[in-house]
Amino acid sequence: MEKAVSTMLENLKEKTGYSFEEWKTIIANQSLAKHGEIVKFLKETHGITHGYASEIALKVLGSDADSSNDTNEFIVSQYKGKEHLKAFYDKLIAEVQNFGGEFEIAPKKAYVSLRRKKQFIILNPASKTRFEIGFNLKGVEATGKLEAEKPDGICSHKINLSDISEIDQEVIAWIKMAFEKAV
Repeated sequence: MEKAVSTMLENLKEKTGYSFEEWKTIIANQSLAKHGEIVKFLKETHGITHGYASEIALKVLGSDADSSNDTNEFIVSQYKGKEHLKAFYDKLIAEVQNFGGEFEIAPKKAYVSLRRKKQFIILNPASKTRFEIGFNLKGVEATGKLEAEKPDGICSHKINLSDISEIDQEVIAWIKMAFEKAV
């Protein structure tokens, strides 16, 4: 388990008023089954910050990398029926490795998060024909291939790709910027 997540769980009762087991019961009593529903409920009803709400939701649903015995199963299942998009993932991971700094690959159920001190991008086979890169680039103007997404969200920007040749110097430069800002 990543140190930051471990620390969050250790501090959960102090920061939110309830332990993880208590949150599991509260969420079960609400019959919430989707990540977004749980996050919204925790933020709106209990005033929990987005980071804690998201981590609680991931843990309750078992959709985080730590809840799986084999994180590769998340990656394999993401590319079922979209096997041709796995080459995008492999190429992007290799490019990030060339940056020379440490980072963590954290597979989730639907996407893979790349993190340093904080998440800097997500890699997502969004459909059978589209690969999406989500960026944490708050405050950066969207230009070129970089599209504005949710200015205050963890993924403030995105780039959609439909062909592996679209992973060019511009895309790599945006990824590098996010990588460098994540320390």
